[in-house]
Formats: sequence, structure tokens, C-alpha cells
Amino acid sequence: MNVISINAGLPRNVEWRGQIVQTSIFKDPIAGTVKVRRLNIDGDRQSDLTVHGGVDKAVYLYPFEHYAFWQRELPSLEFPMGAFGENFTTTGLDEGSIHIGDRFRIGSAEFAVTQPRMPCYKLTIRFNRPDMIKRFLQSGRTGFYLAVTREGEVTAGDAITLIASDPDAVTVADVVSLYASDADNQELLRRVSGLASLPESWRDYFRKRLWQADE
Repeated sequence: MNVISINAGLPRNVEWRGQIVQTSIFKDPIAGTVKVRRLNIDGDRQSDLTVHGGVDKAVYLYPFEHYAFWQRELPSLEFPMGAFGENFTTTGLDEGSIHIGDRFRIGSAEFAVTQPRMPCYKLTIRFNRPDMIKRFLQSGRTGFYLAVTREGEVTAGDAITLIASDPDAVTVADVVSLYASDADNQELLRRVSGLASLPESWRDYFRKRLWQADE
């Protein structure tokens, strides 16, 4: 498991549907060693802090293995490193094997997996495709966010070391599936609703789903 590219970008204004929108989804690879801080990495900054950023979304990770899928699905588009707005493009990790709450060391920094990435209209802007949000979510290839539990430095090529696997064993894919379509899986809904390593906003959402199902 390795980081193969570290990507960053600052907010920029783009025109979308006749309006000027600020976005940080456009990211480029960074050479050399990068400082990882509690809320982001050096050289990177989130735009809309109401839905992006914060301690639970400090760093966004996306598996490089997904790039081949998207190239097959959308052969007319180009997919350079950082194409999905991720900070870390990695190998050896995927949503089906990584649990919410798993902890990793990369370089001298440490991280905890917090939640899957839910697509917003900025992804539509990035690829200029109105169907991109639907495609992204249905694919299950969402990547996931990391909280920074120990600040440090990371360099492209660094190994990713699992420090601790969350005992509740709820995968990122479990959460994505439950959010997207798996409404009848009440056992999983109950588990996720009480998952301490999942941010409160997610647990609250799933608790409401559970209450509705029990009515």
C-alpha cells in the first residue's frame, strides 16, 4: 500500500451555468515532501467549508485502481493524478476492505478513516458531465476522507501502514451501499447508526432512516 501522488489546489473561480462558482476540486501533483496539518495539507485549501474540510474531512484519498474503470467508462476524458479532487492517490486500498475508524501511518503522519466521499455538483463541473454525480455514487468508487490524528510529513512513494483496524468492521463500502440503495438492510442500519467512529452527522442521518423504518 503506497501513496503514488500527493495533490493539492487552491480555490478558483469557474463559470458554471451562467454563474461564477468557487471550487477547489482542480488539483495537481506536488513534488517533494508535504506537510500534513490538522485541517489539510500544505498547498491545499477547501472552498465551501459548509460541506468540505474540517477535522473529519482534512484529507481525501482515492484509489488509483479506480482510474482504469473511469477510463473505460468515459474514454473521451483525461484522468491525470488528482482528477477526482483527491489529496492522496494510492494503491492497495479500496472501499470494500477499509473500515470506518481504521488508522494508518503514512510518512511521519497518522490518519483515521472517517467517511466516504459523497459527490456534489463540483464533480459535475470538473468533468463537465451532468450525469457524473449519479455515475460516481452508483459505481461505489467514492474514495474516503481521513482525519489527521498526528501531524507530520508525507512524500509520494511513502508506504501506507495499518496501525489499527476498527473493531466494528464496517467498511466504507457498507456505508456507501446503505446510503445509496440498501434501505432494507436493517441489521447494517442499526450497526452504522451506532458506529462511534463515524461522524455524528452521518449517524444522525442513519438513525432517522432507522426510526422511519421502524414506524
